[in-house]
Amino acid sequence: MKSYHANKGAGLASLTLREHDVPVPGPHEVLVRVRASAMNYRELAILWGTYPLPIKPDVVPLADGAGEIVAVGAGVTRAKIGDRVAATPLPLWIDDLAFPGWDYAAQIGGSLDGLLAEYAVFNEEWIVHIPDHLSFEEAAALPTAGVTAWNALFGGSRPIKVGETVLVQGSGGVSLYALQFAKLFGARVIATTSSEEKAQRLKALGADEIVNYRTTPKWDEAVRAITDGHGVDHVVESTNPATLEQSIKATAISGQVVLIGWLPSDVTKIDIGSFFFNLVTLRPIFAGSRAHFIAMNQAIAQHQLKPVIDRVFPFADAKAAYRYYEEQQPLGKVVINHS
Repeated sequence: MKSYHANKGAGLASLTLREHDVPVPGPHEVLVRVRASAMNYRELAILWGTYPLPIKPDVVPLADGAGEIVAVGAGVTRAKIGDRVAATPLPLWIDDLAFPGWDYAAQIGGSLDGLLAEYAVFNEEWIVHIPDHLSFEEAAALPTAGVTAWNALFGGSRPIKVGETVLVQGSGGVSLYALQFAKLFGARVIATTSSEEKAQRLKALGADEIVNYRTTPKWDEAVRAITDGHGVDHVVESTNPATLEQSIKATAISGQVVLIGWLPSDVTKIDIGSFFFNLVTLRPIFAGSRAHFIAMNQAIAQHQLKPVIDRVFPFADAKAAYRYYEEQQPLGKVVINHS
């Protein structure tokens, strides 16, 4: 079998392809023939050396992927040969809807080997079954961004309700899923973007209103105007700290701003008054659990929803997929086909 390997902070040059024996699943493990994998911003941050969590040396990268089970170890009860599955990005976080602590932060494609390989072995507790209507390429696009968006909207103590307004920041993977999920559940969606081309794409995906933050620097005021001064009920903040204060100002009294990850910034303070007087809840999240993943897949299957894919690369061109993801700022997932 072939697999790619990389090292934290070593750049794209460290991404190398190697040959190995096909692994054999042990007790309670399954062997997955990986059919597709997908990129996230995290993959670039690992190569740049800016990713804050531990990365094992010579890691097989990519948290996201899907495939079929081709062998099972002794005692496996959650899956069988032929099942179509994906791995949970944080595999130790099983059923708790609130993150149970950093002892559960092991990550596929980080502290654990990932899916940029022809085969992967996982504990049976780490996998979920993928919706039947999705191709492997589409299913590979689900795990990290999809589960994070699901957690942002439906995790915690204040899930979105029909008729509420959700603000999504930009057109990254989490924002696109948040847009799609919010519309499925009857919410109004306002999206921010930087270009007319992306604005049209977001409209086609269901966004009710678009605010261009380049031409409207005080976009929080525009959002308030769109909502007749009320503000939005939920913000999915893709966590550039420079936008956090405006996100708070765009939020209704007793609304919620969900913080996704954290990007480096020179911003060191915000106006505490904007936070206090709106009585806004700030909710940082870290991806999601297996329970989130299963619930998300049930909704996706029921509504026959499909993820947004920007481009698919062959397995042999994995480096090109990395370069494209870094340089093009795609709208939708960048997927690698392993078949």
